Amino acid sequence: MKTVIVYKSKTGFAKKYAEWISEELSADIFEASDVNINMLTVYDTVIYGGGLYAIGINGVKLITQNIEKLKDKKVVVFATGASTSRGEVIQEVKNKNFTTEQQKYMMFFYLRGGFNYSKLKPFDKVLMTLLKWKIKNKKKKGKELTPDEKGMIAAYDNPVDFTRKKNINKLIDYVYS
Repeated sequence: MKTVIVYKSKTGFAKKYAEWISEELSADIFEASDVNINMLTVYDTVIYGGGLYAIGINGVKLITQNIEKLKDKKVVVFATGASTSRGEVIQEVKNKNFTTEQQKYMMFFYLRGGFNYSKLKPFDKVLMTLLKWKIKNKKKKGKELTPDEKGMIAAYDNPVDFTRKKNINKLIDYVYS
């Protein structure tokens, strides 16, 4: 079984998981900017990973726009984010990123990553600062913050890393099944 891992990572969390998965599966690994769909068609298993940004998976169009060429492969997509894994959130991410038809041809996994404001590019910093202001405004108005919002505010000044190698176990088991 020939396997490839492709990832797109802004702050390093998706890259870290991609490297661990590559080690476990003895798979080839590439950054998304270094591949094209024709390179991927020679593999039996294609794994794509990217960070979540406003519930969109960074760079996943490589897979979604080429699903027809990958239908006969085992396709796995993973996303990383700072939030805990909750069923309704995972379903929302799947539905935003993949049509019902696309979901038939792939398996999706959420791997908890982290948040490091200092590693963001200027545009992403602006977006995250706007989000921070929005959350702080909510708090000023006396509204209850969600656990994710509380965690996000705390992580601005203190980066958090929730990556754990054991988080890839279900994905690895699926690939071997």
